[in-house]
Amino acid sequence: MASRGTVSTLLGSGLVVITALGGVGGYGVGLLTTNESAAASGTAAPLGALNTSPTTPVSTPSQSAPPPKVRYDTSPALNVDDLYYKTRTLTVKGTYRSVVTVRVPSGWNLTQPDPPKTGRYTDPTSKRWIRIESGFSITRPPAESMRLRILQLREQVPADQALTIISQKVDKAYATLAYTYVPPKEQSPEQFLRYVIVRWVADDSGNCAVEMSSTGLPQDKDALMDVLDHASSSVERRDSPL
Repeated sequence: MASRGTVSTLLGSGLVVITALGGVGGYGVGLLTTNESAAASGTAAPLGALNTSPTTPVSTPSQSAPPPKVRYDTSPALNVDDLYYKTRTLTVKGTYRSVVTVRVPSGWNLTQPDPPKTGRYTDPTSKRWIRIESGFSITRPPAESMRLRILQLREQVPADQALTIISQKVDKAYATLAYTYVPPKEQSPEQFLRYVIVRWVADDSGNCAVEMSSTGLPQDKDALMDVLDHASSSVERRDSPL
């Protein structure tokens, strides 16, 4: 249980995260996804209500329609050497009001939904972005959050979005998931294949304090990981009651 002024450190990063200010007393069960539309929040795939039961069966998405022919955006890849980083601060509101400080590429613009449960920094081409979510209760380790997201993706993403899980990895303070998918037409009319890397970042309790996802094109994967690594190694979260 957190108390006023509790200070914890992010494992593996050496950064200080203040997880409770103003007398927040204890945490409830927090979902690390939102019910907002993907277009509004910058979420990389459709997200619905998440069933957190550990016995949730994995079902196969409906095969009533054949998978689409995957189309690729042939734009030049985002180059790691062209990225310059800047420390930015944003405020998100969920169970708590979280002030989040993070290093993201300079020149990427912040947008937030209403209410501001997430923040999204998007590059000038609108083809790449990093989404950051906080403000939720800190109750679940990164590995469990990733497991539940994989179940959710496999159950809820329809076959015509051609979901492919690329990799999943658990480190000391992180869990990292990579996948590709084709966005629905109402979200992205051109329906080019997207590459997504999601990371859950723990504080010193071992539970997830920040979720972030770096999204772009398959040829951007090295740069997307660079963006994610800069963000996750620099992120700080400071909470206060709503």
